[in-house]
Amino acid sequence: MSAAGVGHASQSVMEQVGPNIIHHVSNSDISHPLLHLPTLFGIDFSVTKHVFMLWVVALLVGIAVIIPVRKFLSSDRSTPSGWMNAIEAIVQFIRDSIVKPNVGPKWVMTWTPLILTFFFFILFANGIGMIPIFDVLGAFNRFVLGVPASDSHNMINHILHGGVTATANFNVTGALATITFFSIMVAGTMAHGFINHWKNLAPHGLAWPVYIILIPIELIGLFVKPFALTMRLAANMTGGHIALLALLSLMAIFGEMFHSTVAGIGVAFVSIPISVAILALEIIVVLVQAYVFTLLTSVFVGMAINVHH
Repeated sequence: MSAAGVGHASQSVMEQVGPNIIHHVSNSDISHPLLHLPTLFGIDFSVTKHVFMLWVVALLVGIAVIIPVRKFLSSDRSTPSGWMNAIEAIVQFIRDSIVKPNVGPKWVMTWTPLILTFFFFILFANGIGMIPIFDVLGAFNRFVLGVPASDSHNMINHILHGGVTATANFNVTGALATITFFSIMVAGTMAHGFINHWKNLAPHGLAWPVYIILIPIELIGLFVKPFALTMRLAANMTGGHIALLALLSLMAIFGEMFHSTVAGIGVAFVSIPISVAILALEIIVVLVQAYVFTLLTSVFVGMAINVHH
């Protein structure tokens, strides 16, 4: 066994809990890429786990949403059935209850496709993070195939680095929020023209000294909006996973503290039911965060269009 392996084995459970939780929620670092790609312009384009999960999410959205919709539109049927009923209900709800009240009937069909893309992409990315795909593979690899976790050359061990929830990555949520930021600019420009859009940042008719304070505040607000979207989504998706892992770690912690397996099992009767409750709450969070991101994007775009409101 290597010196690093001996050092890791000699650590107490308390010393391992923190790094283990971070290991399960963070992106796989560039030293453990799933696919090595060349470095261009000083940027390493190697595929990390969250990048891979973005591809998986895009594929799932295509299979579950885009393909059925295109197939239905190309068919002769006038009424949807089965899975298309669910998709239609979601589309109508987002269009009529989220987008239309905020952007107005004139622009509803312009911005509904973007809002729907946000919703389905975030929903699938959040949802797939609740499925312990890689954890099951890791358990199968270790307990069925008998491969030790220290075997860095094993393919399954190699893909266990990092978490599977791409929307827990601030880079991902930041990219989504950046799209919202530019959408606000585009919406205001389309509705009022480029010059008038920037004039509309502050209310008209105020005393000129007020603008000295108001204009910087409004400019800061332009960047606060996407920043809030970035932090809210990533923090909520990360926080739930950390809470689950921390509760489940109590079994090992108490077992070591009292030098008894019975103590760990006793704590399990408390920590596991609480973890199940948090897991149920996480399922709600998956839906709520997809809804909130799309709702706030609609509100921000609508604010740029309907300035008088």
